[in-house]
Amino acid sequence: MPKQLETHDEWAEDWKHIVRIFELIEELKDQFEELDVSYLHELEQKVLLLNLEKYVWSLQNYIIQKYSEQ
Repeated sequence: MPKQLETHDEWAEDWKHIVRIFELIEELKDQFEELDVSYLHELEQKVLLLNLEKYVWSLQNYIIQKYSEQ
C-alpha cells in the first residue's frame, strides 16, 4: 500500500475515534441530566465534562498536527 494511502487510512481511523469520544461525552451529558443530585455534584459533573472536552480537543489538535506534518 502506498505511504500516502496508508497515512490517509490511519488519519481516518484516528478521526473516527475522536468523533466517537465526543459522542460518548454527549451521552455522558445526557446521563448526568437524568440524575437528581445536589448543586455541588452538578458543578462537579460540569467540570468533569469540560475537562473531558478540553482533553479531546487537545487530542484532535494533536491528530491534525500529526498528519499535517506528513
